[in-house]
Amino acid sequence: MPACPALFIAAPASGQGKTTVTAALARLHARQGRRVRVFKCGPDFLDPMIHAAASGQPCYNLDLGMCGEADAAWRLAQAAATSDLILVEGVMGLFDGQPSGADIAHRFGIPVLAMIAADAMAQTFGAIAHGLATYRPGLAFAGVLANRVASPRHAQLLQDSLPPGMAWYGALPRETQASLPERHLGLLQAGEIADLDMRLERMAGAPAATGAADLPPAVTFTAPPPAPIPPLLAGRRIAIARDAAYGFIYPANLDTLRALGATLHFFSPLAGEPLPPCDAVWLPGGYPELHGANLARQQPFWAALTRHVAAGKPLLAECGGMMGLFEELVAQDGSIYRLGGLLPGRCVMQPRLAALGTQTAAFPEGRIQGHTFHYSRAMTELTPALVATKPDGSPGEAIYRRAGLTASYLHLYFASHPEAVARLFGA
Repeated sequence: MPACPALFIAAPASGQGKTTVTAALARLHARQGRRVRVFKCGPDFLDPMIHAAASGQPCYNLDLGMCGEADAAWRLAQAAATSDLILVEGVMGLFDGQPSGADIAHRFGIPVLAMIAADAMAQTFGAIAHGLATYRPGLAFAGVLANRVASPRHAQLLQDSLPPGMAWYGALPRETQASLPERHLGLLQAGEIADLDMRLERMAGAPAATGAADLPPAVTFTAPPPAPIPPLLAGRRIAIARDAAYGFIYPANLDTLRALGATLHFFSPLAGEPLPPCDAVWLPGGYPELHGANLARQQPFWAALTRHVAAGKPLLAECGGMMGLFEELVAQDGSIYRLGGLLPGRCVMQPRLAALGTQTAAFPEGRIQGHTFHYSRAMTELTPALVATKPDGSPGEAIYRRAGLTASYLHLYFASHPEAVARLFGA
């Protein structure tokens, strides 16, 4: 039964700085020579990129809905066996959602470090900390860390407001030069932040003088290993787009494809790289709307993709990957780009979030869990081959299929059904 020091970094709400603080702690301990593994609650892509850069290790997702409890359990146990510290970044507020971050922390016995942005409060800080610590009986609570603190005097007021016996992990000042830049889907991708390493080093300096620099108590993680994955894709080559336009890739998905026996070939449509010789193609989600002009110039790529599908070979296109397959993409500023044309119609960016949440796709190949999060709408006369379902059973995202082409706004979690994924890719 592997044991490893572990902390669950939570907050009262989104926008408090969880990602910044988690990344700062990861870099702080990593530069001290410790092997740090970071996990992210929920189906997020962007925060894990930052944590991977901060820790030097892949960051996997923990989500009791999309990934499942068994998946989370064995990934934590595997990490505990080879790591000096496990950090888990929560999602939204500690008790928000079903399941919530608190559900994950409670299920695996990970003590919660409540990180509270204190830039607009004083003694109320203690009331919020007390509520987070006591709202759910039985939830292990490590202590509290103040973020965005104005001065030493402000920090003292915050500490003095805490209930007796509550551990004080220290105060972090507001540091604009270490903050992480954002856009409409969240943080910028790690590869787009030119000075990311400098920012991480500056961020790591802040908690170095606080209690957060010490290792927390060890937590024992137990889980049976997952069932062996049969090599159903042995000998098959899968081409995967990976660049600033197609960057939303779960590390677990790549692990699953490799376990299935596939050989993975990465290429960049934005860089004008040709479609590699392959048996199947995966276009992940990302930001095609930010690179419409460049993608519109990549006509050799779209032509090769058209020939690939015409030959009956599999193509899986998820969210941003699907957006480029339509005839037109309308960006937020109204610019219109003619792209792949493999699907009739257009995708139009919206001013507000169009869809969000976990869904299940009941493909003929098998049921696969996934999630959706997008700001665009697909306008097409194409009839969906099937429709995903939300947790309450109501209809979710349309899934389009033409020959070997499968396209949807869903981001699929391959580890939820590897055999079905293998069949999608032509096994």
